[in-house]
Amino acid sequence: MKKVLVRLASLLFPNRVVKFAFDQLSNPQVRKLRAHEVAVLEKSTKETLAFKTHSIRCYRWGDGAERVLLVHGWEGQAGNFSDFIPPLLSKGYTVYAFDAPSHGYSSRGNTNLFEFTELVGLMIQKYRVTKLISHSFGGVAVTYALYENRDLSLKKYVLLTVPDKFSQRIDDVCEQIGITPKVKAKLIQHIGDQTQLDLTTTNVSFFVKNINVDHALIIHDKNDKIIPIERSKNVHHQWANSEFQEITGTGHFRILRTPAVVDQTINFLNTTASNNT
Repeated sequence: MKKVLVRLASLLFPNRVVKFAFDQLSNPQVRKLRAHEVAVLEKSTKETLAFKTHSIRCYRWGDGAERVLLVHGWEGQAGNFSDFIPPLLSKGYTVYAFDAPSHGYSSRGNTNLFEFTELVGLMIQKYRVTKLISHSFGGVAVTYALYENRDLSLKKYVLLTVPDKFSQRIDDVCEQIGITPKVKAKLIQHIGDQTQLDLTTTNVSFFVKNINVDHALIIHDKNDKIIPIERSKNVHHQWANSEFQEITGTGHFRILRTPAVVDQTINFLNTTASNNT
């Protein structure tokens, strides 16, 4: 019923629907953490970073020689990586994470991919990390940050699912709420006007051709209903320094809580580069 109303509004009030859709893309929902995730966050050392109009919550665990940064997805937060923290600490890592603008325990307010991206670049510099793990949309922010800042580099990078084209994110939102193709075109134009970017070229598969990452691993569940596996496969095919691992039984979110995925991720971070697959 909601889709029917949105389609009708798209015909009668297209500009209002564009604003509504833009707000949907700019205001992530904050999802409640599980008790285990909260408990892991409580064990961290916390600090607050001023970033533009936001107050960003940052976290650190451990004091090991190796440094790794965890980057959550859209509508995710640092606590989603809770199952990774103890194993990483046992391997001698200092683990860093943060809640992106308007995510988790950071301050609320309108945000977008490009603020997320800029913050990721700052975090890589701030914590001087050479290893990184991202989930979902976090991979867009990381690869774009590396593309925009060619002086930044990573030795090892694990992407637990990754979208490809930002335009596909717009397609997904428009399909979800029932926006017509004509209004979608207006929305794309509006986003382009706001960001001064051509969204048709804002693609991870393009960014990865021009970033400094020694070795990457993409892990994706073939039955992921949020991000189709074909999108991350396309990224892999365009990324010479990447490996790809197709898995089953985790979906989009449980991949972060699957022991075999945690073990594979940490083993990859700790091993020397091997032949791409």
